[in-house]
Amino acid sequence: MATTATGSKGKTKVKTASKTKAKSTTKARNPVGFPTLDVERSFLSSGVRLLAGVDEVGRGALAGPVSVGIAVVNLENHGLLADVRDSKLLKPEDRDRLEPLVREWAVASAVGHASSREIDQIGIIAALRLAGTRAWFEILAGGVTPDAVLLDGSHNWLSPEVQTSLFDTIDSGPWCEAPVHTKVKADMSCLSVAAASVLAKVARDRIMVDLHSEIPAYGWNENKGYATSAHRDVIRLQGPSAHHRTSWNLTGPELL
Repeated sequence: MATTATGSKGKTKVKTASKTKAKSTTKARNPVGFPTLDVERSFLSSGVRLLAGVDEVGRGALAGPVSVGIAVVNLENHGLLADVRDSKLLKPEDRDRLEPLVREWAVASAVGHASSREIDQIGIIAALRLAGTRAWFEILAGGVTPDAVLLDGSHNWLSPEVQTSLFDTIDSGPWCEAPVHTKVKADMSCLSVAAASVLAKVARDRIMVDLHSEIPAYGWNENKGYATSAHRDVIRLQGPSAHHRTSWNLTGPELL
């Protein structure tokens, strides 16, 4: 399985600022309850122009990669995008419909992945950082350098861990060097982060459907690698596959 992917064609989407500005007036307001760019625009006062919304999917799955999406917005002139919200709140068909619209709307976008083997080797937090770094450098390779990152959650897993003593080593990099700001449930209120979640979810779901075609017994086309009872039943009967996170408790509590 490829360790990086950036959409159905594997290409990072980058737009010029002029195109972004031309589209910025197409949607003036989002319906109540949908994310906006209000939080993102609060960074304008600190000199941030290009902001990268970041979100992950697959963190708690038993099989398949963990995936990190990035959607970059221009805070000076970016308009809103209708119907986008946290990917968990959208039907699969709505995510598929919105994914190309998000890529067209964003100044730049990318999705990075870390495989189940990498998760077993380095742990889930380091794997999140690896997937996010892969997506980050896809953005940079497209000629866009965000000024700051808005990351869903309370923990900054994207930046390398801070060196706590002279005896500790720092991640050798390369890594995201932009300032990272975290916000709990940012995917619910921040449009850039919600857009990133849609990109990551669609890309990862497509990987799981492809893996299902290779190994159909586990039902990954339906459960997407998550811990459903049916999924765990098959693991108990057949054992894990090469795409399972074998360092995890795959079968759950022992059945009496």
